[in-house]
Order: sequence, then structure tokens, then C-alpha cells
Amino acid sequence: MTVSRTHADIQMIQRILPHRYPFLLVDKVEDIDGTDRAVGIKNVTMNEPHFQGHFPGLPIMPGVTIIEAMAQTAAVMVGVTLQMEDKEMKVYFMAIDKCKFRRKVGPGDVLRMELKTLRGKPGGKVWRFGGVASVDGEMAAECEFTAMMDLP
Repeated sequence: MTVSRTHADIQMIQRILPHRYPFLLVDKVEDIDGTDRAVGIKNVTMNEPHFQGHFPGLPIMPGVTIIEAMAQTAAVMVGVTLQMEDKEMKVYFMAIDKCKFRRKVGPGDVLRMELKTLRGKPGGKVWRFGGVASVDGEMAAECEFTAMMDLP
């Protein structure tokens, strides 16, 4: 059975994703529309560990962490809709395609990640998503990725 929730706060996210600090990269997920689309929010702060070395004096969020934040948003969308809270769902990258980075992301930015399902269905293991991450309406990154959902 699927559920039509419209959002997930940090408590719900932690009940779905196994990730924890410093690798939990989504603060909330808004506008969840079943397994079709969702919007994730990441508040970027200076105290994140990657800023110590990426780069000293010019803190820039690594592109791979932006893509990971997008993937976590997609996993929360699926997890909320399929009621995967407290079920120890795991998600693994299978492919990352068409990645482009357009803007630096740094401390103080609010990263907005708009994800949509390109392929996948409840009960299926392999899903494909497309997403755009932006800051203040300006595209920061875009990509498509395939993931395997290890659903209990």
C-alpha cells in the first residue's frame, strides 16, 4: 500500500535513511507526489567536514555530495510513499549519468533539489531518477542516476 504524504521532516528522514552525520545530506523533503516527484532541501553550513579541505579559504560543496543529496531526496520520496519507516531500507548507486555542474554551492546556501522518477515502480528494485539542484533559482547541478532499492 502506498501513502500520499506531502513532506518529510528530519525525524521522518532518519526513520527512512540509514545515513547519519556527517553524511546525512538532506534536511527536509517537501512536495512529495507519490513516487513521481519531490523537492529536497539541504541547508549548507560551514561546520560540514568537507569544507575543511574543499577548499581552505574558499569553501565549496563537492559535486559528489550534491549528487548524493539528490539521491537521498529520491530515496526519501520512495521511502515515505511506500511506508518504509523503520524498515532499514538501503539504496545503492548503479549509474550516474548526464551530470553537469553549473554553480558553486557554499556555506549559507539553501540547496533545493527537484527530483522526478524516470523509471521505477512500487515493489521494483531498480529505479532511475532525474534531478536538478539549485540555489536561489539558479541551477547548481543536474543529473540522472540509477539506484537499486534494497527493500526489506
